[in-house]
Amino acid sequence: MASVSSDVPRPDGRSLRARPRPGVLALALVTLVSLTAASCGDEDTGVTVGQAGRGTVDEIVEAPGSVTARAAATVSAPAAGTLDELLVEPGDRVSKGQVVGVLDAPELEDRRRAAEKALDQASRGGTPSVGTSGFTAVQRRTDKRAAAAFDDARDAADKITDEQLRGVLLKQVDAAQEQYAAASAAAGAALRSVQRGVASLGQALGSLSAAQKLQAQQAYDLADAAVEALTLRAPVAGVVQLGGPATGGSSSLNDLLSGAGGPAAAAPQSAGGGSGLPGVDTAVPRGAFVAAGTPILTVVDVTRLGLTAEVDETDVLLVEPGVAATVELDAATGAAYEATVRAVDLLPTTSARGGVSYRVRLDLAGGKLDDGTAAPTPRPGMSAVVRLKVRQAADAVTVPASAVVNSAGQDTVWAVQNGEYRQLPVRLGVQGEDVVQVTSGLDPGQRIVVAGADRVRAGDKAS
Repeated sequence: MASVSSDVPRPDGRSLRARPRPGVLALALVTLVSLTAASCGDEDTGVTVGQAGRGTVDEIVEAPGSVTARAAATVSAPAAGTLDELLVEPGDRVSKGQVVGVLDAPELEDRRRAAEKALDQASRGGTPSVGTSGFTAVQRRTDKRAAAAFDDARDAADKITDEQLRGVLLKQVDAAQEQYAAASAAAGAALRSVQRGVASLGQALGSLSAAQKLQAQQAYDLADAAVEALTLRAPVAGVVQLGGPATGGSSSLNDLLSGAGGPAAAAPQSAGGGSGLPGVDTAVPRGAFVAAGTPILTVVDVTRLGLTAEVDETDVLLVEPGVAATVELDAATGAAYEATVRAVDLLPTTSARGGVSYRVRLDLAGGKLDDGTAAPTPRPGMSAVVRLKVRQAADAVTVPASAVVNSAGQDTVWAVQNGEYRQLPVRLGVQGEDVVQVTSGLDPGQRIVVAGADRVRAGDKAS
């Protein structure tokens, strides 16, 4: 619970007032509240009388949260093979697109070499020497080779676990197939023109030769793209961590980084990713065989840290973008950080207590220790307590929270009038834990009971 800085001590009797939202805490700065002990004769009655003051009240919503990175992305093996080169070390900073490793996949290399040989033959082959009777057979063989090349390219692309890279390669295959289909259709149309006597056989054979060369070129380009994918590049700029997201806890790194708004392409570690034995590094070493999808390394972008907080449904309507917050970390005792709400999710999540909560995303700024020195930089995933300053009332009429008594659904305050106690209905505004705002029913300086209200009866004499 947050500490309270106020001129008002914590009097007894706070349980008399039913809080409308038990999850809301508050800090308050009150400029004028003086308390005096009231007694009947020489006997202490247990009733404390003070005054309604004027000051500033802050209403705070407290929520659990965690630190998030701007983005995190895992680089996985696009195909089965051997980690030929690993060009980075843990903790290295890399830029987006920087080469971080190279995988050796003999199957893909063999496919490219075969496609290169076929392309060379097609380039030197010239125009096919066939008549109209053999034209259709040659075209069918060319179409069959093209279909096989497209199937191989799709199969290679489907094995790539990086969603973005896989999508690019599949689009490349689709575009190549459409381009070849147009060339094959042009060759077929040329043959039909020959059969109708409106074109020469040489023109038709030229169209067929162009389709063959296009097919060979596309087969090579697709095979080359699959091999090029074996050169591993950093998908985002950031700091290198070997292996995939850490597992073994209640949440994965992907779960913790989900409010950051950056890419995350993680796959479960498969064979080749380390022994998993205690005391043995599970990171993939250079020269190790890896299956398709094995995480090689993760790049974490920590240039802008954020927070995700789980706010209960009873409080979330008070939270808006721009609301300021203070943050405490379990890992940084005595440090306080500043944060600002960036967005509030529209769809709910289930809170740890089983209720409904909403995820609030914040930008995290620097912090300070108790002695005023700079606080340590947090790490993604660290647990936090977030206190959101949702409402503030400045220059308001204020009373201690313990002075408010709910009677038959009406908030009331025991006031001293003409030397006697009288219960007055009041309307509350911003509600703090220790001090609340009174919007009507009381004036600053008016004497009120601030503790021991359960011992007061209407008409009792006040001293």
